[in-house]
Amino acid sequence: MAAPLLEKLSESLGSPEPAVRLMLSILIGYPCALVYRRFFFYQPPTVIHLFHAFSGLALAAFNFGSQIYHSAVCIFVQFLMLRLMGRTVTTVLSSFTFQMVYLLAGYYYTATEEYDIKWTMPHCVLTLKLVGLSFDYYDGGKEMSQLSAEQKKSALSSVPSLLEMCGFSYFYGGFLVGPQFTLRSYQRLVAGELTDCPGKPANSVIPSIKRFAVGFLCLVIFTIFSPYFPDNYFLTDEFEAQPFWYRCVFILLWVKVILYKYVSCWLIAEGICILSGLGYNGVVDGQHQWDACANMKLWVYETTPLFGGTISSFNINTNAWAARNVFKRLKFLGNKMLSHVTTLFFLTIWHGLHSGYFLCFSMEFIIITVERQAQALVKDSPLLTKVANSPLYPLIYVMQQFIHWLFMGYSLLPFCLFTYDKWLKVYSSVYFCGHLFFLLAFLIMPYLRKALVPRRERKETKQE
Repeated sequence: MAAPLLEKLSESLGSPEPAVRLMLSILIGYPCALVYRRFFFYQPPTVIHLFHAFSGLALAAFNFGSQIYHSAVCIFVQFLMLRLMGRTVTTVLSSFTFQMVYLLAGYYYTATEEYDIKWTMPHCVLTLKLVGLSFDYYDGGKEMSQLSAEQKKSALSSVPSLLEMCGFSYFYGGFLVGPQFTLRSYQRLVAGELTDCPGKPANSVIPSIKRFAVGFLCLVIFTIFSPYFPDNYFLTDEFEAQPFWYRCVFILLWVKVILYKYVSCWLIAEGICILSGLGYNGVVDGQHQWDACANMKLWVYETTPLFGGTISSFNINTNAWAARNVFKRLKFLGNKMLSHVTTLFFLTIWHGLHSGYFLCFSMEFIIITVERQAQALVKDSPLLTKVANSPLYPLIYVMQQFIHWLFMGYSLLPFCLFTYDKWLKVYSSVYFCGHLFFLLAFLIMPYLRKALVPRRERKETKQE
């Protein structure tokens, strides 16, 4: 009975049935959170873990059927590693290796040339959770003085039970599309600590509705406009026949629309976490904060003219996970650039094995490197600082935004087109303008610095 209804609904919405199933499953998280608040908030931890595990498993089965065994296997193996291997570097390395190899094998055996919603999608979220769990358990064996403030919040004092790990892994607010959160945060939720009124469910209904409303608006925007910006249009003769300026503007508009697919899912999922209490983040300036599971800084995302600003406001929890568990743990390398490259490489293979992912993240590295040099140049140059603070800035801002979103779309094209033959065709049609633009900017930056920065400031910068 459900299958024909889903087929009709997907036809009426013009969306694939797996996408409709996924969105319905995310939305079902709201009634799950309400049930938790009404019937399970005061229950013992075992009962709460069972509720979270079975509700998440039901949603997983609804989307992926018998393929949910993949997640079950990885959770069980992770549990055995923690139990049998203890707080050792070997545990961390074994966990990292097993979970990543399992995920990459899944990518390899299920890969197609299209974006498919399959079991590997939630599994990549689960992989970070389980690998992070091994880091947090390892940190729990160190002296508190050896831990950073972040590590102190997430370090585990004991091995979680298998049921607790299942509740954490399958929690309906984060299993399908994120956000990332630590087991320690989940434990605080189960203990009833994540609330603005001790001993009672959080007063989070209004903040949750607000986040849902914004997410739903983004979903409507995506649903209405995405048919006008299909990925496969880039591969048509019609696109190639358009003037160069038209192709560039199309890329700019395409990326703005296509990213709302991710933005809407994350905002709606964040609303579920807020409703359950997991989004509670303490009090700042007398105001209760509900942004512990925020995966988007929407205002920054929409208004920043900087590539770095967009990256820092987009998929926040995944970026924070990578910073905490990869970048900062590579401090022993003694080289921030090498740590940055290694972190980007990890994020690349975590997304998948297609060549498009490698090209996308390599472009991110190039763009961020050039942008940081440009920001330093503006800061150190009295002339450029004056121009940036002049009445001309609104015009400069518009130009920045055009460059920003054009090359954001340029970078994301291979991410969405996946394979070499596709992204090469599109990049050829726009004459590799993004690569040429940033290569030229990188080459001329030292000469601009010599021309625009006084010698004294250049010396001080070198000494720093």
